[in-house]
Amino acid sequence: MTTAPWRDPALPAAARVDDLLARMTLQEKTAQLYGVWVGADTDGDGVAPLQREMTSDYDWDELITHGLGQLTRSFGTAPVDPELGARALARAQRRIAAAGRFGIPAVAHEECLAGFTAWGATAYPVPLAWGASFDPALVEEMARRIGADLRAAGVHQGLAPVLDVVRDPRWGRVEETIGEDPYLVGTIGAAYVRGLESAGVVATLKHFAGYASSVGARNLAPVRAGVREFADVTLPPFEMALREGGARSVMAAYNETDGVPASADPALLTQLLREEWGFTGTVVADYFGIGFLETLHRVAGSPAEAAHAALAAGIDVELPTLKCYGKPLVEAVRAGEVPEALIDRAARRVLLQKCELGLLDEDWSPEPTAPIDLDSAANRTLARQLAEKSVVLLDNPDGLLPLAPDARIAVVGPRAADALAMLGCYSFPSHVGVLHPEVPMGIGIPTLLESLRAELPDAKVTFAEGCDVSGPDRAGFTEAVARASESDVCVAVLGDRAGLFGRGTSGEGCDVADLQLPGVQAELLDALVSTGVPVVLVLLTGRPYALGRWHGRLGAVVQAFFPGEEGGPAVAGVLSGRVNPSGRLPVSVPRMPGGQPWTYLQPPLGLADEVSSLDPTPLYPFGHGRSYTCFTWETTQSPEPVIDTDGSYDVTVTVRNTGDRAGTEVVQLYLHDPVASVTRPDVRLIAYQRLELTPGEASRVTFRFHPDLSAFTDRSGRRVVEPGALELRLAASSADVRHTTRLQLTGPVRVLGAGRRLSCGAEVSGVG
Repeated sequence: MTTAPWRDPALPAAARVDDLLARMTLQEKTAQLYGVWVGADTDGDGVAPLQREMTSDYDWDELITHGLGQLTRSFGTAPVDPELGARALARAQRRIAAAGRFGIPAVAHEECLAGFTAWGATAYPVPLAWGASFDPALVEEMARRIGADLRAAGVHQGLAPVLDVVRDPRWGRVEETIGEDPYLVGTIGAAYVRGLESAGVVATLKHFAGYASSVGARNLAPVRAGVREFADVTLPPFEMALREGGARSVMAAYNETDGVPASADPALLTQLLREEWGFTGTVVADYFGIGFLETLHRVAGSPAEAAHAALAAGIDVELPTLKCYGKPLVEAVRAGEVPEALIDRAARRVLLQKCELGLLDEDWSPEPTAPIDLDSAANRTLARQLAEKSVVLLDNPDGLLPLAPDARIAVVGPRAADALAMLGCYSFPSHVGVLHPEVPMGIGIPTLLESLRAELPDAKVTFAEGCDVSGPDRAGFTEAVARASESDVCVAVLGDRAGLFGRGTSGEGCDVADLQLPGVQAELLDALVSTGVPVVLVLLTGRPYALGRWHGRLGAVVQAFFPGEEGGPAVAGVLSGRVNPSGRLPVSVPRMPGGQPWTYLQPPLGLADEVSSLDPTPLYPFGHGRSYTCFTWETTQSPEPVIDTDGSYDVTVTVRNTGDRAGTEVVQLYLHDPVASVTRPDVRLIAYQRLELTPGEASRVTFRFHPDLSAFTDRSGRRVVEPGALELRLAASSADVRHTTRLQLTGPVRVLGAGRRLSCGAEVSGVG
């Protein structure tokens, strides 16, 4: 028996796919372009926007006779034992392969934003905590483990990371982002992609592009970002994750920008993404995003018109289930309304990816090859490490922390004794588990109260909830004040409850009007402070909240962004002193709850000045974080070195731990451009490096600056490097500059293309 060329692994993938496409009917090719959500629940609360309205009925057995592109969230829709789920997925794959003429299985995809979104899987810290760690290597290792768990369960594609740059912290999905700086988002995001892809899982960049810049911070609201903001803030993380991470898929965003929905924008999805950046992978729709072209954006009059617009723009796969790319599209092609060449283009991309994944090989098997443990001891150890590195000590003015081991401690607040306080909205227990209260959580999640008692066994720890996260009831204030009054110190544990579409105070569709603490938590904190007992404020949140109301009145402030299943021990370790805090803010913490939106990437007129009574200066700036030890910074610099616009310059600093315990300093390098042809942010991050130092130890870090890192989009839309003066600022935060080097760039204006340098290299060496 002769093997068909498309089955021959010795042939190039392109030749195999060309041979296969030539054999396929229109319906068989189209079937590769949509997913099916087998377990989609159209009743009750969903896990995707307008899930009930957008989910279609279909005959499964009839559908798969033509093949199937994707299987949607076999694990992430309802609680299922991982072993049973893997076997069920394998059975579904065998049925799909047996039903079609070519025996091609589907690509199985799952959410994996803070770990595999499956029952019993490790719940890692959320992406905002990744940003707070300033540790790409650790994030890469986490993603590698997530990828290995996905593959063990039979999953091929992960819908992560989110590379949206925070523009307004009132937006509900801030917890899913890495931060407010494109360089931090890009470097951490690219590391996550490398880890996931190294495990053989297709990483999917979300949400391309502009989604986080919605008007009024409302989910799915229009985006009115300018051309330069879009090019210089929104797009760089995606370019970095593609070029330096190797992502093989991109998800089109829900939003419209200046009247053009991303899902129907060929300038974005084809001209920029493919022709300029050279992307060759697949573009998938955000859930129901193609149907939304008809129902929400109203730029299409029917499902067929929506399908045509999305295909022409460059979306290859409709997710999560067929609505537009099925029968309406086939009929439109047969009627001559949609060119079949668009089907061929998308099907070829999908099949090339399936070929890369081994799904076209004759020896492909869907069977799990080993026992499945989605929350291994190694996973939990890594989750603990990342949580510990992400906790930010915002303030400790009088050294109240670490807590005395035998202190009388009142733990107060609605987040202290709730395991879900540690999790973001895309962790399975918060995302799906809350809809199934009869099912156990599936993983162990110590609360902060439990963890603090374990951390300080000689302390006398009492507890009072005080109030709910978002409710108006103040009845618990009396007990909370009583517990605080009889203690040496009060630990107030406040923050968010993650949820979806208004079911939480943080998460997708949980946008807020301002940045005051939810419910009556601010009043509870006022009551605790008024006792005169020192108060340590611990925040477990998905966004920054305004803290100016209590500035100077608190004994210490600790910020943790949904730190995952090991977050309780991690935060307790910081409070006890077992962990020396090393997290840094990936988002600014505002002084007052209004006056938003604001991030640190502001040109001169976006900063405090004398022409407005509103001062947007944050209480704690981007990059800020304190330690239990202290450091000195030393550098020597040339008197205003001169380099070419295509030259390079090494910026070196020596950091020494001058305290009495081991600790970590995060050296940050910022760029200031005094004069440019368009307004520029006063400062922006271009490099950073964690330095872990024992007492008395010193390390030298050298950043290799290239002028490409000073590039921006000029008035004509070109990305350019302009000659002139620059300042490179070594800093402990965006507002805490330790040393400044002034440079002169000489030579012509350089116009950069797709091969520009995106990141700044760093070298660390010990100092005797």
